[in-house]
Amino acid sequence: MRTPSEPGLTVAEHTPAYPPVVKPPAGAPNVVVIVFDDLGFAQLGSFGSDLETPNVDALAASGLRYNRFHVTSLCSPTRASLFTGRNHHAVGCGFLVDVPLAFPGYAARLPRSAAPLPRVLKDAGYNTFAVGKWHLVPRGERTHAGPFDSWPLGFGFERYYGFLQGDTNHWVPNLVSDNTYVEPPAAPEDGYHLTEDLADTAIRMITDQQHSAPGKPFFMYLALGAMHAPHHVAPEWIARYEGSFDAGWDHWREATFARQVASGVVPAGTHLTERPSWVAAWDTLDDGARRMHARAQEVFAGFLTHTDAQIGRVIGALERLGLRDNTLVMLLSDNGASAEGGQHGTINEHRFSARVPETVADNLAHYDEWGGFRSYNHYSWAWAWAGNTPFRLWKRYTWLGGTRTPLVVSWPRRIDDRGGVRSQFCHAVDVMPTLLECCNLDMPEVVDGVEQQRVDGASFTTTFDDAAASVPHRVQYFEMLGSRSIVDGPWKATTDHVSQGVVDEEELMTGSRDFASDQWSLFNLDEDFSEANDVAAHHPDEVRRLQELWLTEAERNQVLPMSDGLTNRLTAIIFPAYPPSSRTVFRPGGSPISDEAVPLLMFGFRMTVDCDVAADAAQGVLFAMGDWTGGYALYATAGTLHFTFRPAGEAITTSSSRTVGPGRHALSVVFTPTADRTGTFTLECDGEAIGSRTADVTVPPAMQHGGARLCLGHDRGFPVADDYSPPFPWQGEIHQMIVETPPFAASTVTDLSSALHAD
Repeated sequence: MRTPSEPGLTVAEHTPAYPPVVKPPAGAPNVVVIVFDDLGFAQLGSFGSDLETPNVDALAASGLRYNRFHVTSLCSPTRASLFTGRNHHAVGCGFLVDVPLAFPGYAARLPRSAAPLPRVLKDAGYNTFAVGKWHLVPRGERTHAGPFDSWPLGFGFERYYGFLQGDTNHWVPNLVSDNTYVEPPAAPEDGYHLTEDLADTAIRMITDQQHSAPGKPFFMYLALGAMHAPHHVAPEWIARYEGSFDAGWDHWREATFARQVASGVVPAGTHLTERPSWVAAWDTLDDGARRMHARAQEVFAGFLTHTDAQIGRVIGALERLGLRDNTLVMLLSDNGASAEGGQHGTINEHRFSARVPETVADNLAHYDEWGGFRSYNHYSWAWAWAGNTPFRLWKRYTWLGGTRTPLVVSWPRRIDDRGGVRSQFCHAVDVMPTLLECCNLDMPEVVDGVEQQRVDGASFTTTFDDAAASVPHRVQYFEMLGSRSIVDGPWKATTDHVSQGVVDEEELMTGSRDFASDQWSLFNLDEDFSEANDVAAHHPDEVRRLQELWLTEAERNQVLPMSDGLTNRLTAIIFPAYPPSSRTVFRPGGSPISDEAVPLLMFGFRMTVDCDVAADAAQGVLFAMGDWTGGYALYATAGTLHFTFRPAGEAITTSSSRTVGPGRHALSVVFTPTADRTGTFTLECDGEAIGSRTADVTVPPAMQHGGARLCLGHDRGFPVADDYSPPFPWQGEIHQMIVETPPFAASTVTDLSSALHAD
């Protein structure tokens, strides 16, 4: 046995073997990527707008504006391209992740061969944070059970705070912190707003990180819910724009175009594209329609200016922390302005999913609610068209109105041409290669033993110093909902596949256009910045060449098969590994239940709660999902049972004809759909009908929307019905809730009744 004096037993006799520490290259910048949602090319002050965006404009004045930056024309696909440097179909994100399909280009899951930017930066020694909208988790994987591979932490972010779905209520959002659903830190009546919360969190994450590891570079991805609907903002922000848009969209668009040309963000000689035939001229509207449309734009403008103020707070925090000089800030939008408010705009965007037509009269009836707690509002397609000045169309289409958006790059230590304009072609796939080059890092060839697939993007850092620098990105295909185009150097070929869904949203849902019959237009973008002058008739050989090139790129990137609708995609939808069954049981004791864990209710349902009723009277919420803009709730007031269903904001309430007595009961609501958009709601107590109502209603899958969660024994956020206020807890005990969809289990109520009467 050795003694303490023998060699090899003491610290002094051993050489320390320190573990390797990975650090970014010396001088590597902090990186902040700010992503607007549904912001058009012409809606920032620095891109010609008269809307107040002083903080974004200050970023542009300290850096560069790119006027030929392109995206995919839809949110999830653009984000997938931004994070991977690959084309959206090439990484399985050819459409929204809400509809994962059994085709390689549409599976809605990043392959392991495309390691995303946050993972690469984290491996290189960066801290990585994501705050805000995600929208990269396939439907069916956003529950408490995951899987979490497609959640932000699965992408390589170390911290996350925000919402997973495509949109959320800015007053009462459905929030996630890291891999856990959480409640907002304050109530709307206390002044809470999501964008302010996101800015607070981004500032806190950066501050905490710098306190803990001073000088360590970080990557902050700040993805705003704005400017996607709902356009929610406090009245004082709306008031500053009162009367500003009374002259209408035609006048606003012309004035904006003049400012764009004068500022140099749009080249002199550019033609302002014509108004589409289905967009009304402002001077053809009656006074009520003008008043309503002007109000919708006032709300949007206030929402944008409020958002700009929160961006200013984040940039101000970087300055206070002494980080601004070596922080590369890149600000962009995921697609052009959105026309999903339809012809008239809407007080409640859920009306689209419920196939409820909009009217000016409906919107005027809620005039004072626009932007407020009772709204889920969205402006009309005419304001979206104006917001994309000088281009055609909007989000969802591969005309420039859908695919060309603002890009601002600011890096004080590196960029000297402050306020400069850059006109090189660039695309969302170029973001990752550019950022990695700025960080002096290489794209990895192998990650976790998996060889990485080709990178479609290319760095445009040469443009930081040289306005005339060439960039290697010449060829870029586009496809979204069957709308196709391709760029090759100066040429762009674009199909006329603008489905009548622009006018008739029924066609957007089903899809029915023949792709082979589409006509291709041709534009020389070097001479025609706005895609206004179709020269296809003069260059038929060029059109044919570009058609063939598009097909080559489509085959190379997994674009086929295409679809121009939503419903026809469902034939190939990927269902979750553990989907809700036709008889699903929920029990108290957990968090509110993700909407994706609840069976789809469109073909009818029975929802039964096994509960104890208090001795004095049945009172409180048995279950609730959603709120007064869309949702459903079973609840009791003063002994009377009610079921309120709001498919699109309008309440359909069924009440019991007698009160529910004390003791244990099985309380149910049964919905039986019938023909011609009608259905019957029946309330039952221990299997006995105690109330019913037949109503004009369609119950679509979207009655579960926006990440709403099912609450047992209480409600959260805004109420579904106006005769209670959350949480309105159930005054008794809830044992379980059973959700059934056809075919119903005939024994359910009998089994429950036997169980409760046996106690």
